[in-house]
Amino acid sequence: MEFGLIIIGDEILSGKRADKHFATVVELLGARGLRLAWTQILGDDRDRLVALLRSTFAAGDAVFSCGGIGATPDDHTRQAAAAALGLELALHPEAERMIAIRCAELAAIGRGVADMNAPENRHRLHMGEFPIGAEIVPNPYNKIPGFSIGDHHFVPGFPVMAWPMIEGVLDSRYRHLFHREPRVERSALVYGTPESAVTPLMEALEVEFAGARVFSLPSVGEDGRRQHIEIGVKAAPERIEEAFARLLSGLREMGVELELVPPAP
Repeated sequence: MEFGLIIIGDEILSGKRADKHFATVVELLGARGLRLAWTQILGDDRDRLVALLRSTFAAGDAVFSCGGIGATPDDHTRQAAAAALGLELALHPEAERMIAIRCAELAAIGRGVADMNAPENRHRLHMGEFPIGAEIVPNPYNKIPGFSIGDHHFVPGFPVMAWPMIEGVLDSRYRHLFHREPRVERSALVYGTPESAVTPLMEALEVEFAGARVFSLPSVGEDGRRQHIEIGVKAAPERIEEAFARLLSGLREMGVELELVPPAP
């Protein structure tokens, strides 16, 4: 199973707000021995979102979607998820209960009324309308839940809400996948050599060490160093030293100037 991330909002594409979800989701997955396979950023466009969700539901990935689950005209995620699956929306009983609790809490501090028949509270209940068959994703910040259907999990765009909700889903739904394929990374900086010159060595390394992945990160010197390429390998802990030694041996046979990158702690 691969993990994907969808980030929704015109404000991200316009630059009005900077995305914070990508880096954090990578970190949350990495802490559990998982990795992000792909990400998509979409505006508040229901048709585009429906098309994307149809493809991701069909692919079978575990997907976190951040944003667009409110009840204003620019929120389309709940409706798009239902349309992608050919389902109707319905008020989820547990979501209705949690929203009522939140309304009562707000009323207690002078922000609105607790009566769920009041127009503003009837409107808030739309936030609990999910595709039929969905389960709620608890929101520890303000109790207004997100929802899961299959392996797709929909949370608000606010980081303070989204991140603990994603953590909760990971720890309750995917613990069996944690650290199943531990990988270690080792790399070196190569100076004065084009990528094309080291590509055959990288290809040979992946053939020789099945399951290992090599990578190449060129730099034009924006980090204060001379122009270089970071060449590295990711492999299981029991194979990383052998694979990295083979990489270094091949680079030294080529006579390149290189500098070892200290391994991550």
